[in-house]
Amino acid sequence: MLPSTLSNLLAVVLCLPVALAASLNTTTLATTGIVAATTTKTTSGVTSSLATNTTSSTSTTVKPTTTPAPTTSAVPNTTILDGPRTTNLLADIPGLYPLPNATDVVKNATLNTTDIQGDILVGMKKQLEVFYFFQINNVTSFKTKLHNIIVPKITSVLQLLDTTTQPIVCLNLAFSQTGIQTLGFNTNLGDTVFAAGQAADASNLGDPGTTNWVPTFTNTKALHGVFLLATDNQTYMDVQIQQLQYVFGTDITNLYSLEGNIRPPPYKGHEMFGYLDGIGQPAVAGFNLSPFPGQLTVSPGVILAGEPGDLGIASRPAWAKDGSFLAFRQLKQLVPEFDNFLLQVAPPISGWTQQQSADLVGARMVGRWKSGAPTDLNPTADNPSQGIDPTQNNNFDYSHPGFNLATDESHCPFAAHIRKTRPRADLNAPDNTIMRAGIPYGPEVTATETASSTSNSTMERGLAFVSYQSSIADGFQFLQTVWANQPTFAPSHTPEPGWDPIIGQAGTGTRFMNGYDIQDTSLNLPLQQEFVVSRGGEYFFSPSISAIRDVLSV
Repeated sequence: MLPSTLSNLLAVVLCLPVALAASLNTTTLATTGIVAATTTKTTSGVTSSLATNTTSSTSTTVKPTTTPAPTTSAVPNTTILDGPRTTNLLADIPGLYPLPNATDVVKNATLNTTDIQGDILVGMKKQLEVFYFFQINNVTSFKTKLHNIIVPKITSVLQLLDTTTQPIVCLNLAFSQTGIQTLGFNTNLGDTVFAAGQAADASNLGDPGTTNWVPTFTNTKALHGVFLLATDNQTYMDVQIQQLQYVFGTDITNLYSLEGNIRPPPYKGHEMFGYLDGIGQPAVAGFNLSPFPGQLTVSPGVILAGEPGDLGIASRPAWAKDGSFLAFRQLKQLVPEFDNFLLQVAPPISGWTQQQSADLVGARMVGRWKSGAPTDLNPTADNPSQGIDPTQNNNFDYSHPGFNLATDESHCPFAAHIRKTRPRADLNAPDNTIMRAGIPYGPEVTATETASSTSNSTMERGLAFVSYQSSIADGFQFLQTVWANQPTFAPSHTPEPGWDPIIGQAGTGTRFMNGYDIQDTSLNLPLQQEFVVSRGGEYFFSPSISAIRDVLSV
């Protein structure tokens, strides 16, 4: 047991109850890095510290919009993380479905939302997020600190539904297959794709090898887990990261970090090509209690392991219940090149400017205008008021009276991104549904890049793609390999649809999409360049909070 003065200090530093701080012994305290830390100063002037040797010389951070926070003192001042919150941690993005009311979810009592990690069901509403990828070096010490210090800080779904219960920084945690094995569990989680890891899946996903991959994602034996940290303030984020490093010290190595940010007005909620993102999220039964028009309702087991609708429930251990498999992909976007491509291939349309024609080609490639309005309802012009209205922007299914679903591309090409990844009337496939939770990363396009139609190689931007599902084989992997990458999907459609022009991949082969020209939808558009470049990723499992507390950390 610690002396009362030291336990009180530890309680302040780590935001713990004094009794819990006092329960830590001096050996545990020493291994937190409290004895040895490097003094630094943050750019915002917040006193903080980074434990020495927390990161290896080969660790990498991609943090395009800010500089890494320097350190200042031996003890990080974490009192700003205590709260309470007065503003919503999550962004209010017009056009995206609002989250359900916390009271209604509790009364429904279908799902234990106090035990499900928050990021799984919240979707794409985060304002600032860091993906902190790590390797475990000292298993025993890591598990002790995880159990005693970190588990009480893990944010649940229910906490995120109300500003008054939100933390200053949302903290979630997921482990790779090798991470779970490192913790001492060789349990089969019932997902062979997860078990093999994403590097083994690269060719199947259509990546042209792993040359463009971030090195951390190719060394799957070293990548054990990822902390997902979300907040609305850079200072909060810096202090939270300093606290993590301070607590774990040399018990973990930060292999790589990626910081994502919601884009500035007027692009809030839009991905880097400019299109409103995250519109077509499913309604999870028992959570999204009042589905919107056109919103697909799925059984909770499509997203959460061990719940009704989980097709692999028989093969999973009991502790996997209410966890979810996390597919992470770092997707670099070549924005100036994409914009120039649209201008070059846009066909002349009488009475239209070249830019107007280019905007239409882009909308037909995506299936939505930049406002979020679907081309299926607005085939020739944007409708911004519809794009930001969640009661309208998903209320379509590609079918139209007097038009043949199997041959009509006048409203939306068969290969359009949103049609490939959620086929609606083309194919009813609720089991192949994912919950997306990604965020853009990197700086806005500069005037120089726009003028040259060339991305600055030192200013990477794109999407930190995250999807949750109870089966990667039926979720992310299926959408990528069976739908986006298959030129014949959807079946029985004429002409042949081609590839998803946004995320579809053909390895080193060539791609095309059909239906890009509204004046002649029989024409194919060659896609000789990929404007979304895979930088790799990994498959993780996000356990329930109780599974981390009662199984994985003991």
